[in-house]
Amino acid sequence: MRSKKTLAILTSITVVGLALAGCSSSTTSSNSSSGKVSLSFWSWAPKTQQLVDTWNKAHPNVQVKYTDAGGGNDSAPKLRTASRAGNAPDLAAVEYTTLPSLIVAGVPLDITSYVKDIKSKFTSGTWAQTTFDGQVYGVPQDVGPMAVPYRTDRLAELGIAVPKTWEDFGKAAEAVHAADPDATLASLPADQFGFYAGVATQAGSKWWSVKDGKWTVGIADEDSLKVADFFEKLAKEGAIKTDPILTPEWNKDVNEGNVLSWPSALWAPGVIEGIAPDTIGKWTLAALPQWTAGDESVAYQGGSAVIITKGSKHPKEAAEFAKWLNASEQGAKLILNTVNAYPAAISGQKAAEASNPPALMPQQKDYYTLAAKISSETIPVTWGPDVNVAQTTFTDALNKAIAAGTPWRDAFKATQTAVVKDLKSSGFKVTNK
Repeated sequence: MRSKKTLAILTSITVVGLALAGCSSSTTSSNSSSGKVSLSFWSWAPKTQQLVDTWNKAHPNVQVKYTDAGGGNDSAPKLRTASRAGNAPDLAAVEYTTLPSLIVAGVPLDITSYVKDIKSKFTSGTWAQTTFDGQVYGVPQDVGPMAVPYRTDRLAELGIAVPKTWEDFGKAAEAVHAADPDATLASLPADQFGFYAGVATQAGSKWWSVKDGKWTVGIADEDSLKVADFFEKLAKEGAIKTDPILTPEWNKDVNEGNVLSWPSALWAPGVIEGIAPDTIGKWTLAALPQWTAGDESVAYQGGSAVIITKGSKHPKEAAEFAKWLNASEQGAKLILNTVNAYPAAISGQKAAEASNPPALMPQQKDYYTLAAKISSETIPVTWGPDVNVAQTTFTDALNKAIAAGTPWRDAFKATQTAVVKDLKSSGFKVTNK
């Protein structure tokens, strides 16, 4: 597993853009308007209406109408359908994982000329998540740098230090299992596709990449297979579990102190607080373990951006709203304090350092300082246009491998085979045989 001490690789892992589908980035929408402008905005984050109200109050000539269009797996299909029907909103929040497929479908507008003035408002890793082949298709809104909340009281009780490397994590998991068979350091089930993609990226893998219009799939490259072997060994030893998370059974174990960590991202403390409020004050956030000691690079797991659709008749005004919402100090603070998400903008992350830590860990006064440091070292996972195929295949194949006791690397290989086949059948040029 190779080290990635700089973000120089970002140039090579974000060249997707027009190579995704060979489609034009030009728009026939008007860049100017007279009188009042009305913009439609789809999102799903809680309390987004309050953000929109703040904008509308200060901008009487550019009014935004907000619609809760649902998030997760619902938003992208709705956008594609609306775009084909010619009634897409002016703006929409989209998850980073779905952006490449939306570009293929011709949904987002190339907004490079509208947002070039705010590039410095974001870290290189964050900006790269919406930049493809040198063209920008969205303004980052919130990010989910990978990190780990630990039950530090339970680790201290068992005499186990917080792991700094994945090797340390493995030894700690074995020690927890030996000391308390009812407890586990973590459960990492097959349906955590984002986690496995993230740690493989951290290890040096590129699950999707494109050059000169030709795709290369690396889901079964050597770095990814080493990741598969590592977690398979821990699971077969009983050091970690592969039971589903966020189920009544897992929630019960979290409440009873039998789950001592959740390798995930910065959004995890809010989830844990909701399912295990009695454990407040017993958790501490730490950086994700490193594959190579001293390499602090981590990947993203989650987050969203705001796109402007090709159907917008007012892209200039839409871009101004997107920039205010996600890049201005006022907007970034609202993302943090109103929507309760970790803002993508550097100003929002700096503002967070003056905020109280999440309710789950009120004692960790350096929480947001640590979060900003983690975010500054974050690199994007390289998503492709058929993430849905990869996720479904991966989950099914890994579940079967776990049940049958067969090598986990076979699940990674099966996913690669399915993804390559899908890309070829969809008309993409692929370097993999």
